[in-house]
Amino acid sequence: MFGPFRRQDPRFKDDGQALRARVRTAKHGEVIQVRLSKTSEMSIEGGGYFVRKELVGSKTLDQATLEVTTTRGHKVTQATVDGGELIPVREWRDADLTG
Repeated sequence: MFGPFRRQDPRFKDDGQALRARVRTAKHGEVIQVRLSKTSEMSIEGGGYFVRKELVGSKTLDQATLEVTTTRGHKVTQATVDGGELIPVREWRDADLTG
């Protein structure tokens, strides 16, 4: 709909080489940092890319599955989390990661 000028999903941050996200697990609320490499983790699917990533919390061992579909320009078109929720970038706090 917006072509090459489409905005990035507010739950993802593009650092050039990867898409970054944070997932809060449903079971204990642990925040897991996620890095999705644009070159090695994403598979070509249709007119864009797809990645499924299994996540495990380092403190609680909570599990979640993140699935992301993007355009060829790596703009997120769809993202789902089974076992948690994505945290919008504007709500990221370093305190989430230290406990």
